[in-house]
Amino acid sequence: MDKSAISVRVQCHSGHRGEEAPQRFFLGQRELGVVEVLDRWLEPAHRYFKLRADDGGVYLLRHDSERDEWELTMFDSGTRVETRLSST
Repeated sequence: MDKSAISVRVQCHSGHRGEEAPQRFFLGQRELGVVEVLDRWLEPAHRYFKLRADDGGVYLLRHDSERDEWELTMFDSGTRVETRLSST
């Protein structure tokens, strides 16, 4: 695990093409619902998901397919224009 990343628990669902995507995730006891998948991409050892959660924040989650572990690698509350990760 990357030392700057935070472990998270993620619940996924399969879309109409059978591709799994996060539906909700948990930071400690806090549950966050996924409102929108803003982007997704693959690297050889990881899958990445840029998500908008029901708290209005934008989260970047990384899934290590080999170890089946999820990590939060980035967060943006969306409250400061100059640091916003998404224009939407």
